[in-house]
Amino acid sequence: MVEFIKGAIAKDGFPQSTCDVVFVGRSNVGKSSLLNAIYGQKIAFVGKKPGMTKMINFFDVDHKYLAVDVPGYGFANRSKAEIIAFSKMMDDYFDQKDRIKLVVMIVDSRHKPSKDDLDMIEYLRHHHLKICIVANKIDKLNQSELHASGKLIQEVLGVDEANIFKTSTLNKKGIEKLKNYIVTCVSSDTLL
Repeated sequence: MVEFIKGAIAKDGFPQSTCDVVFVGRSNVGKSSLLNAIYGQKIAFVGKKPGMTKMINFFDVDHKYLAVDVPGYGFANRSKAEIIAFSKMMDDYFDQKDRIKLVVMIVDSRHKPSKDDLDMIEYLRHHHLKICIVANKIDKLNQSELHASGKLIQEVLGVDEANIFKTSTLNKKGIEKLKNYIVTCVSSDTLL
């Protein structure tokens, strides 16, 4: 059972936790749809326009860990003030790295990872966080495109193939494998 706990924009609003699984990705990469597919219920709002998530949303997953949905990055239609507030909110959250067990970084399998994706993975590495990459929307690719996409993601983001999960929220491909990996990460006493 997954329950929404709260949304927060500053650290004094973050719920206490020792085990978070954080979902990050560019705006419009399918992050909300992926969350809904993993947890088998509508927990995240899927909007027609990018940039709908404005705060960090916390969900209790079976009283075992918190699934954390952060706003998408790289959305161009934000004001300078919104970008500054977003950066502060993200820094406040990620500075509490002891609570973070895993970061699930979602990229669009149809496109080369962007500069924003590179900036995000470097940011996460700077915080020494465990990261897995989800190449989403694989239903839009044929087999050769899918293979080429995986190689490109490995090369650009500097990750091993074993840390890339290929998913489709449309046909649920790869969702169970990703879900099992998350469970393994939160069940272990130490980071894998």
